[in-house]
Amino acid sequence: MPTLPERRRAHEEHNARFATKTAKLKDAERRQHMRRLVEAGGLIEKAALLDLDPNALYGALLSLRDGAADKSQIDQWFALGGRALAREVRRRDEGKEAIVLTFPAALHRDVTTALRAAGFRFNKVLQHWEGLVCFAEAETLAAAHGGTLRRVGPTAEGSNKEHQVAAQAAK
Repeated sequence: MPTLPERRRAHEEHNARFATKTAKLKDAERRQHMRRLVEAGGLIEKAALLDLDPNALYGALLSLRDGAADKSQIDQWFALGGRALAREVRRRDEGKEAIVLTFPAALHRDVTTALRAAGFRFNKVLQHWEGLVCFAEAETLAAAHGGTLRRVGPTAEGSNKEHQVAAQAAK
C-alpha cells in the first residue's frame, strides 16, 4: 500500500496533468473563437460593409439576428452566399490552369518569392512547384530560370507535353 507522501505526489501529478489538459483545451477554444472572429470580419469586408459606421454595422447585424431564427430565411441566405462565393471563385480562377514547374537546381529566394506571388507552391514530396496560374506567366518564369513547364488536369487536353524552356531561349 502506498504511503501518504506517495499518494500525495500521485495526486499532485494527476492534478498537474489535468491542469495541462485543461489549459490545452482552453487554448484550442480560444484559437477556434479567434478564427471565427477573423472569418466574420473577412465576410463583412467581402460584403463591402466594413466602411459602415460601427453603430450602423451593429444595427444591421442586429436586424439579421431577428431573421436567424427562421429556417427558411437562413436557407435563403445560405443560397445567396453560396452563389456569390462561387461567382467570386470563377472570376478569380478565370484564365488559369493547373501547371507544374520543375527546375534543375535549387532556386534563389527571390525566384521562390516570385513563384509564390504568381500562385505556385512547392511540393516537398514531388520536389516541384505547382499551382493554378496563368500559362503565360508560368512560361515566363520557367524561361527566366531554365525550368520545365507542364500543364496538368482537364485544361491540359492534348497539350500535356512538357515544355523545356531553356534560359537561352529567354535571351
